[in-house]
Amino acid sequence: MLNSNHRVAVLLHEGIRGTQGKTGLALVRYRPDAIAVVIDQDCPGESFRNLTNIPCDVPIVASVSEALAYDVDVLAIGIAPSGGALPETWFAEIKQAIAAGVSIMNGLHTRMAALPELKALLKPNQWIWDIRQEPSGLRVGSAMARMLSCKRVLTVGTDMSVGKMSTSLELDRAAQKQGLRSKFLGTGQAGIMIAGDGIPLDAIRVDFASGAVEQLVMRYGADSDILQIEGQGSLMNPASTATLPLIRGSQPTHLILVHRAGQTHIRNFPHVSIPRLRAVVQVYETVASAGGSFAPAKVVAIALNTAHLDHDAAWRAIALAQEETGLPCSDPVRFGVEPLLSAILTH
Repeated sequence: MLNSNHRVAVLLHEGIRGTQGKTGLALVRYRPDAIAVVIDQDCPGESFRNLTNIPCDVPIVASVSEALAYDVDVLAIGIAPSGGALPETWFAEIKQAIAAGVSIMNGLHTRMAALPELKALLKPNQWIWDIRQEPSGLRVGSAMARMLSCKRVLTVGTDMSVGKMSTSLELDRAAQKQGLRSKFLGTGQAGIMIAGDGIPLDAIRVDFASGAVEQLVMRYGADSDILQIEGQGSLMNPASTATLPLIRGSQPTHLILVHRAGQTHIRNFPHVSIPRLRAVVQVYETVASAGGSFAPAKVVAIALNTAHLDHDAAWRAIALAQEETGLPCSDPVRFGVEPLLSAILTH
């Protein structure tokens, strides 16, 4: 629903300096053309670029009422508070935006379009887009994506929230610059906001998850040279259920392994260790082929998240990952994605 003509305000209260703003920050990084203003009561008037290291000079204001002065027509909820529920004061700001004629892009599990108090405020041509809704007409997976001739690149991770979406988006940008018909396929709320289409995998019943991925891939595969499929979760994380449906539904031709440099244990489960990268590579390749039931998919490169390291330490970490795995490695956001794309195109 988001197009190039929209002027978006991103609701990011406590999300710029805090830990709950991943969705909104990603939206600003990859759709800066659409962002008119950011709302965060913690840091109004400060430099967004300096606070986030995202190359965008969007203004920060303290409230929706201030954001309305920037002629916005969409409010994107870019925060994910603990428990998934917005505080009442923030929810009141959403009602204020709707009353002012602003449409809502909602990535929370709460279905705002179904709330009577919000529906009553909507005017003609105004909408509430609840991104986390299961698509209609789903079927079980059937491995049909393997019949497509396009390359299908899936990012897989050693843990959740290590940079799979950013890697896929950077690959998409680089492939398009090379003249390839590349398409990024969003599978989470941030990816869908950025792409304007996709499937909210965490809102889909598990029996139909691989089928939903398959339908998305089949929708775009025939008209693309390469599909960049946003990864979710991790086979190493005991709370993750999304990775296997993505592998089965997309029938990937290439895998990119994403890892946060230096991380040795699953972030929320410190009693669960992350194997050495070469062992993780073997796990993903084995699962992808299922012993020969499906075509082999090789991990062709490593995307290393080094945002927490200084410049020299980042390069040392990249060199160590390359030495251990024998695969090309880069931090896609910090140092560019060209080594990864080259590995995809030449494999």
